[in-house]
Amino acid sequence: MRDLDFTVLGEEMIPEELKAVLEERKSQPFQITYTDNQYLYICIGYGEQETGGYSIAVDALYLTETNICAGTSLLGPEPSEKSNRTPSYPYIVLKTEYLEQTVLFE
Repeated sequence: MRDLDFTVLGEEMIPEELKAVLEERKSQPFQITYTDNQYLYICIGYGEQETGGYSIAVDALYLTETNICAGTSLLGPEPSEKSNRTPSYPYIVLKTEYLEQTVLFE
């Protein structure tokens, strides 16, 4: 088992084709992978939330003999941010090395 190096991508860094898929799916929770044969992108979304201010923590991203394991947690907004009633669609995109293994979402 080894931990994988990864980068959390800001919106401007997400490949256009993947961005279109995320936009389409963001209102519902999702777990998808995407590859451009150079990198593997692991995308986890939490669907529509009532307010803004959410963040996502990466709990784990590691490689076993057979799988890539990815785990994240949705962190709620600070109490001061709950007054913002604009719905948000929190998701995270992790970019890591291109590997053939199946991604398991924890």
